[in-house]
Amino acid sequence: MSENTTEVLVGGAVLAVAIGFLVYAGQAAGLNQRNAGYPLTASFRSLEGVLVGTDVRLAGVKIGTVTEVALNPETYRADTVFTVREGILIPDDSAVVVAQEGLLGGNFVEIVPGGSPFHFEPGQEMEDTQGAVSLISLLLKFVTSGEGEG
Repeated sequence: MSENTTEVLVGGAVLAVAIGFLVYAGQAAGLNQRNAGYPLTASFRSLEGVLVGTDVRLAGVKIGTVTEVALNPETYRADTVFTVREGILIPDDSAVVVAQEGLLGGNFVEIVPGGSPFHFEPGQEMEDTQGAVSLISLLLKFVTSGEGEG
């Protein structure tokens, strides 16, 4: 009987540690903040490398996440919904850009603030957008531009 009690106690302790780890990992990944903040929308020509959960940054600081991505069948653009943390007001002449962390880094959504005294309201669309720039396309343009010379 004492062996069963010990096994149950050890199993319970392992289960408690596993649950604690999952809660900690969820908080570190920002899963509990998914609904925190207010939504904004944007439509991009190319959203390459951006998925649900991708960071939204302002001045390099994470202020939200992408919560929805869908193809608009009428415009053939990527309609995006993202949240911005409460208390951060985005001027209504700001731009939203798909940026890259570096040569081998992933993409993120960057907000380039404008200077307007008015701010976006929850649910409004940011119309000044710039989609992802394909590094391969840029390299091909560079390589093919030098072929005619010489």
